[in-house]
Amino acid sequence: MRGSIQGAGLLALALVGSCSTGGDTAARGTEGAARYADAAVSVVPLDKSGNVPTDATILVAARGGTLKSVTVKGRKNSLPGELSADATQWRSRGTALPGASYEVTAVAVNPSGKVTQTVTSFSTVKADKSFTIQELLPNKEMTGLTVGVGMPIMITFDQPITDRVSVERNLVVRTSKPVLGAWHWFDDKTVHFRPKTFWPAHTKVRVEAHLAGVRGGKGLYGKQNQNIHFKIGRSQITRGSTLTHHLTVRRNGKTVREIPMSAGQGGTWKYYTTSGVHLAMSREPVTIMTSPGIGPGSAGYYQMTVYNTVRISNSGEYVHSAPWSVGSQGYSNVSHGCVNVSPGNAVWFIDNTLIGDPIIITGSPRKLEPTNGWGHWQENWRQWLRWSSVKYFTTESL
Repeated sequence: MRGSIQGAGLLALALVGSCSTGGDTAARGTEGAARYADAAVSVVPLDKSGNVPTDATILVAARGGTLKSVTVKGRKNSLPGELSADATQWRSRGTALPGASYEVTAVAVNPSGKVTQTVTSFSTVKADKSFTIQELLPNKEMTGLTVGVGMPIMITFDQPITDRVSVERNLVVRTSKPVLGAWHWFDDKTVHFRPKTFWPAHTKVRVEAHLAGVRGGKGLYGKQNQNIHFKIGRSQITRGSTLTHHLTVRRNGKTVREIPMSAGQGGTWKYYTTSGVHLAMSREPVTIMTSPGIGPGSAGYYQMTVYNTVRISNSGEYVHSAPWSVGSQGYSNVSHGCVNVSPGNAVWFIDNTLIGDPIIITGSPRKLEPTNGWGHWQENWRQWLRWSSVKYFTTESL
């Protein structure tokens, strides 16, 4: 930390008693030692304080000397901190655990070299219940940890969060390249992060959820910290039109594949392919597809096995192999809402697609909803920020 610690009236705090551990004053002689009083140390919270908030900052200041070291130790964890440039003030970083006791040990030295040690203690507020992360995406099992440029960071909690600001401030995104982004709450258990624009290709990303002891609501505190790291792959963006019946795949700005397609036939709303910025959500060698909203025995019911599918929404849309519609691909829309391509193109597409790759479809009257799958990019930046508690920030350096 550079400069002096501001605020909290730190230097005006009441001084706590200190006991000397003995200092080397022999070199200066008795006369030099007598010229200086012992360094006095003040600590906030005051000694033996109780019910201290877990996110309270521990402040330590020395008067008539400088701080040599400060430690804040609990039974299960310690709190790191930062010393001011002139070594007279220290403040903690991080969050204490609820229902825990901590000991503050501050070692100071006066101008004559005499060392004094001050020890105080405090205890934190108790938790009625705890919360933790139920799911954190992307993960290795789902994506292999190399993802497309549209990939969001998605966190699901096991308990409803009412203190969103406290939680969001402790979700740190570090990247190898500066990225402007923001968290977005979809509900009290779900918060996602996306950049303002697609991720830069080949960016390394680390997500640090410093949630141990963080307040999530009245009597609710975080149980543990969690983190993940992943990498953004090459930039691949696929664009398709239900009017021209073609997909164009561009990688790092260059066209690498033109694919004839057949989209949803329409007529009934559910049979339109949705327009919008989809993301590749899964790659499935085999998918069993059934007619939406229609049971066996009803008119229009179907159940079929489809191969080499890439899921693009939660409403049953895929880019998949459709040998039965090859004659229509590139000419007309005959599907029930999926994007049909030939078997050969389907193999190429599934092999060359990363989870999180954008697949942008236009031309349909039916729009992709932001909550349909990973429709995050359907909201513009201003809309996205409406549901952020601390607004946008530039990621920290990895």
